[in-house]
Amino acid sequence: MTAVTYLRVSTERQGRSGLGLEAQREIISTFAAREGIELVAEFVEVETGKGADALDRRPELAAALAQARRLKCPVLVAKLDRLSRDVHFISGLMTHRTPFIVAELGADADPFMLHLYAALAEKERQLISQRTKAALAAKKAQGVQLGNRTNIDVARASAIASNRAAADAFAANVLPIIAEIRAAGATSLRAIASALNARGIRTARGGKWEAATVQNVARRVQQCSA
Repeated sequence: MTAVTYLRVSTERQGRSGLGLEAQREIISTFAAREGIELVAEFVEVETGKGADALDRRPELAAALAQARRLKCPVLVAKLDRLSRDVHFISGLMTHRTPFIVAELGADADPFMLHLYAALAEKERQLISQRTKAALAAKKAQGVQLGNRTNIDVARASAIASNRAAADAFAANVLPIIAEIRAAGATSLRAIASALNARGIRTARGGKWEAATVQNVARRVQQCSA
């Protein structure tokens, strides 16, 4: 089997520095070697993944889809969010009838499952964002100063309090998802991390979940409850 690869970073700064691109290439190349896939072309984009109309702003993805149609092969990406963070955009891609493979989800993830993962990830991100904002508003109402101040010491203390409040809120919002994953049979920290990554959920810093980050979230919630 052959495949066309597509890599995306969200900002011009990331594009210049190569931040994230090498990691995507590594995921793709490892997956391709394991599955016996020959990579015949690579397309790289520096553009946001937001918006259901994002294809109009992403000529490299359009070119990758066109090339894949000509070669009658799929488009291969490292992670689902490299295609988009928007479920409607994922649905739109499916209307092009060009198959795409997400290395992180495996070769057996069919279009229906990809759509489902995208829908779940989008919904969970919305809920986390809403709950985080609500938690920050509650902290502010309690007198915690959020944002920068003229005095550098006050600003530093405020930033620390703001970051701590955001981290606490994020941990509290993710914990029910972790509990759901545990109830489904994933008991080890590594298995939980894999399940979170498969759902397209990012860590508080936008990275990939590891066993240690799952443990840190659980500890933070315990400390807040103590």
